[in-house]
Amino acid sequence: MKQANSHIDTVLFDLDGTLINTIELIVESFLHTMEHYYPGKYEREDVIHFIGPPLSETFEKLDPNKIEEMTNVYRTFNHEKHDELVQEYEGVYETVKTLDERGYKLAIVTTKRRETALRGMQLMNLDRFFDVVVSLDEVTNYKPDPEPLLMALNALDSKPKTAIMVGDSEHDILGGRNTGTKTAGVAWSIKGEAHLASFEPDVMLNTMPDLLTYLGIDTKTTPSS
Repeated sequence: MKQANSHIDTVLFDLDGTLINTIELIVESFLHTMEHYYPGKYEREDVIHFIGPPLSETFEKLDPNKIEEMTNVYRTFNHEKHDELVQEYEGVYETVKTLDERGYKLAIVTTKRRETALRGMQLMNLDRFFDVVVSLDEVTNYKPDPEPLLMALNALDSKPKTAIMVGDSEHDILGGRNTGTKTAGVAWSIKGEAHLASFEPDVMLNTMPDLLTYLGIDTKTTPSS
C-alpha cells in the first residue's frame, strides 16, 4: 500500500457500511418495503443498488407520490430491527481509537438522519470519538455534493487539503473529490471492491487498520502525550 501524505490531520468517515455493518439491516428494510408495495418483484441483488443515496431519492424513482409513505414503512421496520441486525466491523473501533489518541480530527458525514446515526454509533461504542456528526438533517445537498463535507471540515477547523474522506460508496469518493480531500474506499463495500475502485479513490482499504498504515502511523509505538 502506498503511504500518505503525513500532512493529513483530519479523517471524515461515512457511517453505514464503513464504520458499522448495517448492510443486513438496510437490505432487510428495503426488502420489507419492496415486498409491501411490489410483492414478489424485488430480491436482494435488486435492492443492493438502492444503498447510498437518501431514501427520498430512491423512493422518488419508484413512485413520486409515495415517497413519504414508503419512507415511513422503511424506517418503522429499520428502527424495530436496528439493534438486532447491526454488527461491528473488525478493527474499526481500534483504528478510530488510535486516530483519536494521535490527535486526528474526526467527523462522521452520513446520509442517515441524526437520530438513527447516533443510535448506531452508540451501539458500537463509537460516539465518544466523534463530536462532529453531519447527517441528512443538517444539509440541503448531500454527498456527492461537497456541502456536508465542507460543513464537517468547518466544524473541525480543518481544510480539504489536509483531510481524507473514507467510505464504501461512490458518493463518498466523489464527495471527497468534489471537496478537494483525499479519498479512501473500503474493500468490504456491498457493491463490491471493483465497483468502488472504478471511481479511483486515492487508496483502497482491505481492512480499517490499513488506514493507519496509509497515514504512516506506527501502532507499535505509544502516542506522545
